Amino acid sequence: MTQPEDAFSKSFDAHLTRRVLGYLKPYRGLAVLGVLLALVTAALQPLPTLLQRYAIDHALQPYASNPAQNPAPLFQVLLIASLGYIAIQAVAFAVTYFSTLAIGYLGQNVLRDIRADVFTKLQRLQLSFFDQNPVGRLITRVTSDVDAINQFITGGLISLITSTFLIIVYMVVMLTIDWRLSLIAFTVLPILYFATNYFRGKMRLAYRDTRIQQAIVNTKLNENITGMLTVQLFGRQRRSALDFDGSNRALLTANETSVKWFSLFMPVVAVLGQVAVALVLYFAARQLLGPDAVGTGLSAAVTVGTLFAFVQWTQQLFQPIQDLSDVFNTLQAAMASSERIFGVLDTEETITDKPGAQRLEHFAGRVDFDGVWFAYDGSVTADVPDSDDRWILRGLDLHIAPGESVALVGATGAGKTSVTALVSRFYDVQRGSVKVDGVDVRDLAQHDLRRHVGVVLQDVFLFAGTIESNLTLNNPEISHERVVEACKYVGVHDYILSLEDGYRTEVRERGATLSTGQKQLLAFARALIQNPDILLVLDEATANVDTETEIRIQEALEKVMLGRTSVIIAHRLSTIEHCDRIVVMRKGRIVEQGSHRELLDKGGYYARLHRLQYAKGEAAD
Repeated sequence: MTQPEDAFSKSFDAHLTRRVLGYLKPYRGLAVLGVLLALVTAALQPLPTLLQRYAIDHALQPYASNPAQNPAPLFQVLLIASLGYIAIQAVAFAVTYFSTLAIGYLGQNVLRDIRADVFTKLQRLQLSFFDQNPVGRLITRVTSDVDAINQFITGGLISLITSTFLIIVYMVVMLTIDWRLSLIAFTVLPILYFATNYFRGKMRLAYRDTRIQQAIVNTKLNENITGMLTVQLFGRQRRSALDFDGSNRALLTANETSVKWFSLFMPVVAVLGQVAVALVLYFAARQLLGPDAVGTGLSAAVTVGTLFAFVQWTQQLFQPIQDLSDVFNTLQAAMASSERIFGVLDTEETITDKPGAQRLEHFAGRVDFDGVWFAYDGSVTADVPDSDDRWILRGLDLHIAPGESVALVGATGAGKTSVTALVSRFYDVQRGSVKVDGVDVRDLAQHDLRRHVGVVLQDVFLFAGTIESNLTLNNPEISHERVVEACKYVGVHDYILSLEDGYRTEVRERGATLSTGQKQLLAFARALIQNPDILLVLDEATANVDTETEIRIQEALEKVMLGRTSVIIAHRLSTIEHCDRIVVMRKGRIVEQGSHRELLDKGGYYARLHRLQYAKGEAAD
C-alpha cells in the first residue's frame, strides 16, 4: 500500500545536506543577514536578566536593607535599568522582525527553486517513468517533501545555529558572573543529554511509523474518491468504510505512540530544569548565609540579584536545549524528503536529444519502421531472446508513404498504440529503428519532431482554464479565427457558442461539465488547430460519440487527412473503410495489410473480424 521510501530512519546525511544548502547560494547575502540577525537576537536574550540583577543589587536590596536612606540615587538606578530594559526589548523586536523576514524570504525562494527544478525535471522525463510512479507520489515530492526542506532551512537550520549559539552565550555569561553556581547548574546537563538521545530514538521510530500509516490512509482516501462511481455502483460503501477504518485506527495508534513519547520527554526536560534551579537555590542560599555560618568554604558571597539572575538563566538555558531536540526531528524529515526529491532530480533521462540533433527542414511525412523490436519494460535490452513475452512489437516492418492514411487494427495488446507512441518518440526501441523522412527519430530534436505530429486520444485531458485556452494550449501565436475555423470543421462551434461565455467558458477539472462526446470533439479541434503533418488518432477516438456526431467527425477527418500522413487505430472496422491501407496486427507482428476490399476478398484474419462484428453487432468489439 505504501513504499519503503515513504518511511525513513536517516537523521543526517552530509551529501544531501550539501545539496540542499547549494540552493542557498543565489541568496547567500540574505542567508548571512538572516543568520547574523538571529545571532544578535540570541545575544540579546541574557541582557534583560542582567539589568534586573543590576536593579535588584543596586536599588531594591539597598533600599530593603536601609529604608531611611535617600531614595533619589536608587530611583536613578531603577530609571536607568528600566530605560535599558525598554531599549533592549525594542532592539530585540526590530532584530527579530527583520531576522524572521529575511529567513522567511530565504525559505520561500528556496522552496520555489526546488519546486521549479522538480517540475521542470518531471516535464523532461520519459513516459516510462510515469508508468512506474503513481501520480500521488510525484505530487507529494513537489508539495510536502519540498515543504519539509523549507521547514529545515527556515526552522531547523536557523534554530540549530541560534540554539547552539544561545546555549554558549548563557554558559559564558553564567560562568563570567559566578563559575561555582554555573557548574552547579550544569550538573544536570549530562543526564539531559542521555535522556534526549533516548527519547529522540523512540520518537524517531514512532514518527517513522506515523509517516507510513499516514501514507496508507492517503492512498486509500485517494483511491476511494477517485473510484467513487465504482464504490457506489457495487454498493461497497460499508466495506470501504471498514477497510478505511482499519487503516485509520493504525494511524491513530501510531500517533498515540508519538504523543506518549513526546508527553514523557517534555516533563523529563522540565523536571531536570527544575532540579537545576533547586540546586542553584540551595547552594546560593548557603552562600547568602555566609561561609562561616555553614562551612561551605566559598569565599565570595552571592547577591540576591545574582541568585535571581541564575534562576532565570538556568530556566532559559533549557529552552534552546529543548529546541535542539525538535531540530533533530525536522532534520530527520528533511533528510528523507531530500533523498526522495533528489531521487527524482537524479533520475536518468533516457529520451534526450543528441548533441547537434537534426531538424526537419522540408517535412514530407514519410514514416518507416525497420525491424522494430520494442518492450515497455525498461529492463528489456536488445539481447533478450525473441521468445520473451515482454516484447510488444516483434520485428515490425511498416512503411507509410507521405500523405497516406493507414489504419491499424487488431486485438487488444497487438501493439497498435505502441506504433503511434514510437512515431512521436515517447519511447525508444530496443532493436531496429523508427524513421521520419528517412531520419531516425533518435537523431531528431524532440520538439521539432512533435510539432509536426498531431495526436487525438480517446481519454481526452482538459486543463483548468477556458475552452479556447484548452484548444490553443495557451499558444499566443494561434489566432481566434483559426480556433473558430477548426471548431466549425469538427462541428463543435455551435455548441461552444451556446454556452454562456462562448469560447471563454471556464472548464472545470478534467472537463467535468462536458460530455464525453463534446470533449472528444474538442480534442479533434485541438489537434487540427496545430495543423500537423502527421495525424495520429488513437484507440477509437470516435467511440464515445453519437451517430450524428460520428458522421460529422468522419467528414472532418477525411478533409484534414488530405495531404497528411495519417495513422488511425480503430476497433470499429466501419470507421476505417475509407483509409488507403489497413494494417492488421497480432501479437506485435503484421499478419496482413491492404485496402478494405482487398482484405475482405482475401478472407483472412481481417475478414473474420469483419464478419464477427457485423454478425454480432459492435458489442463483439
